[in-house]
Amino acid sequence: MQIKILLVEDQKLMRIGIKSLFNDYPELEVIGEAETGKEAVEKAKLIKPDIILMDIGLPDISGIEATKQILEHNDNIKVIILTSHVNESELNASLTAGANAYVVKDISTEFLMSVIKMIKSGAMWIDPKVVPFIRDKHNGVIPSRQLSRSAFRQNHSNLTQREYEVLRLVVDGQSNSQIAKTLTISEHTAKAHVCNIIQKLVVDDRTQAAVKALKEGLV
Repeated sequence: MQIKILLVEDQKLMRIGIKSLFNDYPELEVIGEAETGKEAVEKAKLIKPDIILMDIGLPDISGIEATKQILEHNDNIKVIILTSHVNESELNASLTAGANAYVVKDISTEFLMSVIKMIKSGAMWIDPKVVPFIRDKHNGVIPSRQLSRSAFRQNHSNLTQREYEVLRLVVDGQSNSQIAKTLTISEHTAKAHVCNIIQKLVVDDRTQAAVKALKEGLV
């Protein structure tokens, strides 16, 4: 069953680029496009997409306001906010408006496709790049809950302490090569740790592992 997507982006080249990402994913289909927030609101009513990829900066009303209006009319639609930068007030406003995800535009294609599928299934997603920013501000959107070693082993005894350290770096958005450099291990070892974490947390990929870690307060 295809996931139907409405793409909202005011820059034509960006729309072309984003649409091209879906060529290798036949289960995802862009069924409509909009250049402005008001156009997005109207098209959402007409075509009833499953997911809206919503640029936050639009020439009339913002993507946040458009999200609010769309969900007031149909709260079955899922909205993924796309932004080129991290902004605390915009993040809070996006979540308050009812957005299901807040994604920085330099996300990899693989991650974006995983996020779309998770959002369709009812999950929420906040880009790992935003997590340290949120914690520094202590704004309460994501609680920071540090576990002692004993508490960690009691709650998640199937993960080793090293895997827990790797998981925290995955949540912070680090790649395998970055994890290897941070922990002074080989990239092969870092990749093996990530694979073990994915298996032990019973998720499909590192994106879902990061989501589960945030939801369960592991980091």
